[in-house]
Amino acid sequence: MQHAGIDIDGIHVAAGERITHELPIASLYSHAPMNLPVHIVCGKSQGPRLFVSAAIHGDEINGVEIIRRLLRLPLLKRLRGTLIAVPIVNVYGFVNRSRYLPDRRDLNRSFPGSEGGSMAARLAHRFLDSIVANSDYGIDLHTGAVHRENLPQVRANLDDERTARLARAFHVPVMLNSDVRDGSLREVAAERGIPMLLYEGGEALRFDEHSIRAGLKGIVSVMRNLEMLPKSSRASAPPAPLVARTSSWVRAGRSGILRVTAALGTRVRRGDVIGVIADPFGVQELEVSSNVGGIIIGRHNLPLVNEGEALFHIARFESVSQAESQVEAFQADELPVHPLVDEEPPIV
Repeated sequence: MQHAGIDIDGIHVAAGERITHELPIASLYSHAPMNLPVHIVCGKSQGPRLFVSAAIHGDEINGVEIIRRLLRLPLLKRLRGTLIAVPIVNVYGFVNRSRYLPDRRDLNRSFPGSEGGSMAARLAHRFLDSIVANSDYGIDLHTGAVHRENLPQVRANLDDERTARLARAFHVPVMLNSDVRDGSLREVAAERGIPMLLYEGGEALRFDEHSIRAGLKGIVSVMRNLEMLPKSSRASAPPAPLVARTSSWVRAGRSGILRVTAALGTRVRRGDVIGVIADPFGVQELEVSSNVGGIIIGRHNLPLVNEGEALFHIARFESVSQAESQVEAFQADELPVHPLVDEEPPIV
């Protein structure tokens, strides 16, 4: 069926057309104008409308690179429906290498926002009104915080079957059945009946090639599942990801210098030593032990830690051994996104 095109912010994008549009947002106090860059790819045939966004937290930059690579895929010439790509939502935080907006608010706790509210509320309202309202599905790309690294994972409301289907299609080894948080983009998307995934991978202010490749492959896989892109020619699909219904943080029992002894994706048992905290002289040492059995899906990377600081995030599964094999297979998978893609040199 012929695509009728799409209208966003008063701009019409015709079937077979792709444009970059600048959504005006609050200027800086220096009078410099600011815009929210949006790239719209409109397929020739009718199909779903998917938004992919990144850098809602301005220092989470892996998603920016994922979207850049997505927009370069030759496969998009065969797109059905519409792809709305927003690589940098929190442009203020991105420019300042900060998670937050200049008003120190977290954009992902400011939805649905309002036209006359705080700076964060106004940006949230603008994004919701112009991007989310014009979409049928959404994927929001995140990383761990500063000095915290996450194993590639999808967080979603897996009790909703439409959302769960997309999460399974993303093909990361770990899915967390995660409740929505007040003021989050996922919350307002759910209220509007828009299935949405949150992808986590890597660390803030750092490019991580494995997380970038996993995110790109996941988005392409979801688009294939939605029939926005042609099916893959690969003979076999990856194994189904495992669902973690609960997770737990291991915290520092004292302040000191942390030596981590367990990598992301490691299977641990309750009581396993996964790190050591010592004073600078090595006189006093405290072992850091896992408080549950599971897979390490998040880790603190800065050796300097304070008492009570979250050090390891451990997801719990019904079958930890099966989860371990899934993670190992995922980490060993270096296949390209598609045979027709000219792979770029990896970021090292």
